[in-house]
Amino acid sequence: MRPTDLAREHGISTQAVRNYERDGFIPPAERTRSGYRIYTEVHAAALRTYVALLPAYGHSAGGQIMTAVHDDELDDALTVIDRGHSQLLRDRDTLDAVRKAVGHLTAESVAVPDPSADPAARTIGELAHQLRVTPATLRNWEDVGILTPSRDPVTGYRVFRAGDIRDAELAHLLRRGGYPLDHISTVVQQIRTAGGTDALSGSLDDWQRKLTARGLAMLDAAARLSHYLSVLSRAAPREFTVAPPSR
Repeated sequence: MRPTDLAREHGISTQAVRNYERDGFIPPAERTRSGYRIYTEVHAAALRTYVALLPAYGHSAGGQIMTAVHDDELDDALTVIDRGHSQLLRDRDTLDAVRKAVGHLTAESVAVPDPSADPAARTIGELAHQLRVTPATLRNWEDVGILTPSRDPVTGYRVFRAGDIRDAELAHLLRRGGYPLDHISTVVQQIRTAGGTDALSGSLDDWQRKLTARGLAMLDAAARLSHYLSVLSRAAPREFTVAPPSR
């Protein structure tokens, strides 16, 4: 196969195929004596696998999986996959929790004067660690009105209570869904005040569809990767002595 053969199947450029080879997403191509690349079914299976990984795990994780496979570090590849499934489960749990909360939200204040009275309270560092974001991200969300933490009367430090944590989880969920901060701020304020929930319900329904699509993509990617590992195990080194293909 030539680069154009692989590229045509996926609607990408031949340069993209060469870049994927350079980055380790597909194995190195054999060369003819004249220096022409020769791709085989192994390379075609690799490219199909990488393309299938993208909607399931994203470009970065997909690339990590393929390079780990080609570096003979299968456990590293599986670890990246495990993290992807863990994140999907976390998203599903958060979405389910938000859906259950919508039915009984009230406009009650979540502020508690004494931090020790709220065992669920978090510092900004603790909440950032829980969500796997930076404290700067949480401060940014506070600046745009997504979060409204109280302050410890003695230290002046931010205190994130149960309602704040719920809002942060929701914001984190919607942010991963690609929603802009101003939209997230509107949604969070709706859920905080128990006002109209049309925008909230629409956002959650949309994110549910995205989670379903990602889960299905993971199934497809798993099948592709399993097939590719079988192809790799059957592949044998070969020498190319064929004449160069026409350009």
